[in-house]
Amino acid sequence: MSLTTYRNAQVFTGESEVFTRMDFTVNDETGRLVELDDSGMTRVVDLTSKYVVPGLINAHVHVVLDPYGQFTAGVNPVVDTTVALNNLQQAFAAGVTYVRDMGSTFDVDLTLANLEKQGQQLLPGIVGSGPALTMTGGHGANLGREVDGPDEARKAARENMKRGAKNVKLMATGGVSVDGEQPTDVQLNEDELTAAVLEAHHKGFTAAAHAQGTVGIKNAVRAGVDSVEHAIYMDEEAANMMLARGTVIVPTLVAPWAINRCPDVLPDFMVKKAQEVADAHMNSMKLAVQRGVKMAMGTDAGTPYNDFQTAVVQELLMMQEAGVTPAQVLLAATVSGAELLHVADDAGELVNGKLADFVVLGNNPLADLHAFAEERQVFKKGQLVFQSQD
Repeated sequence: MSLTTYRNAQVFTGESEVFTRMDFTVNDETGRLVELDDSGMTRVVDLTSKYVVPGLINAHVHVVLDPYGQFTAGVNPVVDTTVALNNLQQAFAAGVTYVRDMGSTFDVDLTLANLEKQGQQLLPGIVGSGPALTMTGGHGANLGREVDGPDEARKAARENMKRGAKNVKLMATGGVSVDGEQPTDVQLNEDELTAAVLEAHHKGFTAAAHAQGTVGIKNAVRAGVDSVEHAIYMDEEAANMMLARGTVIVPTLVAPWAINRCPDVLPDFMVKKAQEVADAHMNSMKLAVQRGVKMAMGTDAGTPYNDFQTAVVQELLMMQEAGVTPAQVLLAATVSGAELLHVADDAGELVNGKLADFVVLGNNPLADLHAFAEERQVFKKGQLVFQSQD
């Protein structure tokens, strides 16, 4: 058995607001953290003056979407798979070692999830959803699956899970990136949402709702979703509902921010809506922080100019701007993300028995979250998958 022991690292354990000096050992054959013993050859790596964080978890991505618009998703499965593989390599560069895909085409996310799990591809771990469920003509209908009524929602959720989905994605409202609708529009109703959520929970899987308007957010929470995505127009009642039920918010603050950075190259309708929601979005997240609603980090990667690498740091910084402390930001991007995705047995912490997914940083992210864009090495299952040139 081949082992690698990392010594003198400052490790973010999630148990305090500071880093803890510790050593840890990786079984190079299984890619998991183990106790150091005398059963095999051990290589030693000195991480003195380095900071180690568990691999980040991006709880909201779309692997088949090209954020720069060169390729259109849903036309050709080979193209979509190629885009996905490139996006996932970019995720590694950001320190992300696990993702939850929130709406894919041709079941690309489900196929890649299986290949990664089987060890056929060295990729971030993937919790796939398959096609998102939306009402006829609703948000994402061109790439998702249209359902009307509880029976159709129930059947579609079952079929997605039959093909390997471990999460059911539901469109409770309209959104920013589609013309002819508003983020406040109610789309799948509470009965439709509830039918799909119950099917996911019967299987022990999760359900997540794209919910931007106030009414849609409350419909999703009452339906029992595990997470509300975006939550742009959240009021105090909605925040209190989420707190009482343990519903997680995945903010994706960077998604409209990225659109607003590129007003000259994107459609007017999209820019107009992104500008309209920006302040409300940040205010909603500030309210969630004040109420103590649990958060997991997600970027909505794949949406316009919102890539899988650079947007991660921006999301972390915007969460901090909303009032989340740097330590809480790291928790949202590690422990909380693993719990939400139901992958806490493998990810989220550097604990013996879990996967050796971690990021080695040259600078302290608790002092400045820009550390994730600076000197860094990223490891997946104990293998180096990215090293910065800084």
